[in-house]
Amino acid sequence: MRLFFVVGPSGAGKDTLLSGAIAADPALHWARRVITRPETAGGEPFEGVTEAEFTTRLARGDFALNWDAHSLRYGVPFAQLPQGRDVILNGSRAAISQARAAFPSLRVINITAPITVLADRLAARGRESRADIAARLSRADLSLPGDLPVIEIVNDATPAQGVARLLQALRA
Repeated sequence: MRLFFVVGPSGAGKDTLLSGAIAADPALHWARRVITRPETAGGEPFEGVTEAEFTTRLARGDFALNWDAHSLRYGVPFAQLPQGRDVILNGSRAAISQARAAFPSLRVINITAPITVLADRLAARGRESRADIAARLSRADLSLPGDLPVIEIVNDATPAQGVARLLQALRA
């Protein structure tokens, strides 16, 4: 099993590229996260839970990884990491060190886009307020830990081109 931890700023197009990669290569497994937001919020396929349910599952030891970001809690259940398959995790840049400690052979893919593209995409998805968008954009240039190799993908073209770039990185 190879584990890919896909990170990048909000609006970089991670969900779009991951969806396209999974559609193009069914051998890949996109780990479904548990998030403390309603499933009706859209975006990637995820399991929406209440804060109380998340806390219960965390205490029970259900998560291989968990982190907090943007006033939400995220968890990756152990059940979402099947052996014998390449697994893609939509992660958080702030959780790279924790993920690397749990999975030393982890491969990090950082998907980015110019700040103007990020702003346009965040506004278009309609999930966040102006203040939330500003907060997400303020974190867009968050630096990654310098002690590990990172595959960089700039998603500034068409979705098909972005998916092709991601597939190339996954196959390298």
